[in-house]
Amino acid sequence: MFKYSLDNKRYHTLNYFYKQKFGKKTFKVPLDLGFSCPHKQTGGCIFCKDNSRSNITLATADLVKQFEHAKNIMEKKWPNSYYIAYFQAGTNTYGPVSLLKKYVDTVLNISNVVGISIATRPDAITDECLAYLSELNKQTFLTIELGLQSSKEETLKYINRGHDLKTFTNMVKKLQSKHIFTVAHIINGLPYETKEDMLNTVRYLNALKIDGVKIHALFISKDTILAKRFAEEKFKVLDLKEFVDIVCDELTLLDEKIVIERITGDPVVEELIAPEWLVKKFVVLNEIDKEMVRRDIYQGMKSK
Repeated sequence: MFKYSLDNKRYHTLNYFYKQKFGKKTFKVPLDLGFSCPHKQTGGCIFCKDNSRSNITLATADLVKQFEHAKNIMEKKWPNSYYIAYFQAGTNTYGPVSLLKKYVDTVLNISNVVGISIATRPDAITDECLAYLSELNKQTFLTIELGLQSSKEETLKYINRGHDLKTFTNMVKKLQSKHIFTVAHIINGLPYETKEDMLNTVRYLNALKIDGVKIHALFISKDTILAKRFAEEKFKVLDLKEFVDIVCDELTLLDEKIVIERITGDPVVEELIAPEWLVKKFVVLNEIDKEMVRRDIYQGMKSK
């Protein structure tokens, strides 16, 4: 069995990482603080809908109510666990630091919360915010999640990402200098990217010594700029076999110590245009597991 897994996975699972760090089952509780996105003023990313708002139940409710509602649902599966408060929706460092601190203090007062995970953009952390995050990191286990999507500059421009690769690199290095656990989001299947482009993105993250990675599959949602371009340009969308093949190769390139926090996507079924196979999350995960066994490969085996 792969040494960074508790359930026969051949990659470094988040479940393993949390169990080793905290000594018991730990899961993220997704929250929506209502933060906007600085990139909205320039149109936003072409795949984004509703300013990256979440599908969190009770998203407009009081923060503690949100937390308790989501926790109670998840505890039916994992009772007596620890929790990571996950500021998921929007750009959660876009706004006054005092407001972010208020939300953080609220969730840290909830019993059995052992950490905070904050999703944001690499161009939305000011020096003042970074100083606060550095202090917060001394109080609890802090994770900063940064959207990258691709290391290819042409792709970043096509999807209207709003920042270049240098901006991402510089922010990761700043966070690393503060010893803050940093996770990158990437998307497989972005328009006109080749398999080699996608592999180059994980090679870049490997060289950057990122702490964790979330691998998403591109999906096209209704009422997005991406949907309009898909109708006009008819660009290729990955099929399940192609996605599995790419993910398996990506995992072999990533250092075994990098935590794989996500390995597929979660589209809203009613809004999904393509690909249809993505709605069957566990099928995707199982196909990746089976392919890694078939090829007898493990995370990191080609990372050196």
